[in-house]
Amino acid sequence: MDLNTITAVAHPQTRSELPVWTPGDAWLAGGTWLFSEPQIHLTRLIDLTDLKWPALTITDSHLSIAATCTIAQLDAFTCPPDWLAAPLISQSCRAFLASFKIWKTATVGGNLCMSLPAGPMISLTSALDGVCTIWKAGGGEQRIPAADFVTGNQRNRLSQGDLLRQIDIPLAALRRRSAFRQISLAPVGRSAALLIGSLDGDGALKLTVTASTVRPIQLSLPDPTDASALHAAIAEEITDDLYHTDIHGKPLWRKHMTLRLAEEIRSELLGAISP
Repeated sequence: MDLNTITAVAHPQTRSELPVWTPGDAWLAGGTWLFSEPQIHLTRLIDLTDLKWPALTITDSHLSIAATCTIAQLDAFTCPPDWLAAPLISQSCRAFLASFKIWKTATVGGNLCMSLPAGPMISLTSALDGVCTIWKAGGGEQRIPAADFVTGNQRNRLSQGDLLRQIDIPLAALRRRSAFRQISLAPVGRSAALLIGSLDGDGALKLTVTASTVRPIQLSLPDPTDASALHAAIAEEITDDLYHTDIHGKPLWRKHMTLRLAEEIRSELLGAISP
């Protein structure tokens, strides 16, 4: 869709060239949502592509995912063999249920910043203990756990003019045994519940609940053999007001599926460690 209110497009190549944020500005990365509907309040786009951030970088401690990394780039990434959680990457990418055109354009950062409950990059980065680096509008940086970045349906921790730079995933999280569950109300539809579980070095179960809730919810279960403890933890941590409601699923059904998928994850991971 043409954005006929835009009067200027900025092309910064370094952080120092980023223009001062003013009302009517918008960051442009993939633009798959930005160009999908009228944006009559916008007058200037700030194009991030000329910053040329490396899409994916492995260091001694983490995998760094640039906010401008596309879904196609992330899905095509070849992971080291000791990353037991590597299947989560392709599973989360496919939770988009999007065309190859969207995959080649939509970005990881854009999915987080849209902050929809069903955003699968929110699910992936939260479950893998990701840490978001934010370039503050007034200068400096802020680091926030990905699980805390989204605060509600289309709400997050960004202030006006802030820019999500990257998400760092600890290598230790990528080496954990994991399990993935997702369900939609329709055969091809937006996620109504997306849960990811993993086992840490002490054998505790870490569960990340997304899509069924308005923001990511994380729980830790020291003894994964206790099914009733998992049920109780979910009931305590996820109150009824946290379950999302829209045409893709009502809260009561999302709650039921959350409990069901959580038990499936617990059973799968418990079976993986049983003699």
